[in-house]
Amino acid sequence: MYENFKVLISEEELNKRIEELAEQIDKDYLGKEITIVSVMRGAVFFTVELTLKMKTKLKYEFITISSYEGEDSGDVLLRMDLRDSIEGKDVLIVEDIVDTGKSMKYLIEHLKSKNPRTLKVCALASKPERREVEVPIDYLGFEIPNKYVVGFGFDIDNNYRNLPYVAYLEG
Repeated sequence: MYENFKVLISEEELNKRIEELAEQIDKDYLGKEITIVSVMRGAVFFTVELTLKMKTKLKYEFITISSYEGEDSGDVLLRMDLRDSIEGKDVLIVEDIVDTGKSMKYLIEHLKSKNPRTLKVCALASKPERREVEVPIDYLGFEIPNKYVVGFGFDIDNNYRNLPYVAYLEG
């Protein structure tokens, strides 16, 4: 445990909830193939753990977006788009966190323009207190308080992503 970090979601809690999400997604997509769109970089840990627990046939795609830091414009920049077409496919966005909702709104609109058959959202965490734009979250791991979190994909300057739990900086 790192100094000043307080565990918010333990490794055991993460594993249990991810198992439950995998079972629910498998049930909802029974007999179908899903294209998983993992949002780089933070969602990679969640994507891997979730899909390892799933039995549904799936394909992986990755997308990278970024928000303009320090501005309240809500502008989102597409850094890396999907490699293959998702037209006519069942698509599941896997994201680490839905915070203000602006990035997720952008992602949903961007991916809908590619004409998938269905488009759903799976997020490890949500901060409803920070929401500025309401977006659907079909599968949610945890609602968390408005704290800056690290671990399990969450980072500070690209550090601490590899902690096996979710923590926040105390003080």
